[in-house]
Amino acid sequence: MNGNVRRGLRLSDILVTILISLVLGVVYHFWGSVYGLFKPLFFQADEMMYGMWFAASTLAFLLIRKPGVALIAELAAAHVEVLFGSGWGLSMLLYGFIQGLGAELVFAAFRYRNYTAWAAALAGAASAVGSMFVDIYMAYTDSYVLWMYLAKYSMRIASGAIIAGLLMFALAKALERTGVASLLRPASAKDYAALDDSRDV
Repeated sequence: MNGNVRRGLRLSDILVTILISLVLGVVYHFWGSVYGLFKPLFFQADEMMYGMWFAASTLAFLLIRKPGVALIAELAAAHVEVLFGSGWGLSMLLYGFIQGLGAELVFAAFRYRNYTAWAAALAGAASAVGSMFVDIYMAYTDSYVLWMYLAKYSMRIASGAIIAGLLMFALAKALERTGVASLLRPASAKDYAALDDSRDV
């Protein structure tokens, strides 16, 4: 019974997920300025910063560690961007859904039990792959030749793995050290066992 409670999303989980998304949605909105600084360097250099736009899904999951969190977080962050008046309009919601789904599928493949840097990096990369398919669907890259595709999306995937994956993993670990992360998670079976042992003393 405790296992079922731990696995299901509670209202508090959803509210915390939305709060994380709200903060990162604001970051997303202003990240365009950082993104733009890299454009003049070389072809598609700005893609090296693209991974920040996948960060909500990985950070929220690493903190809450429950099914559905990655998808909800990225979609909610996309809504925040739209409310801020993003130049991409409602297409941001499609990006948010597909990017969040990419990360969610990776965590699901690990049965939501892998919280390592490797899993986070893979989830960030999967979000990047998802965004690539939306780009193609929206016909943003119709004029690209093969080397342009390879350059653009290899940098985006690497950025997703590093920024949304490894950087958010490091941030989640930092929050864990402050004790904040433990407040976002229900007690585990190990915690209950330790509590029972203390009562026997």
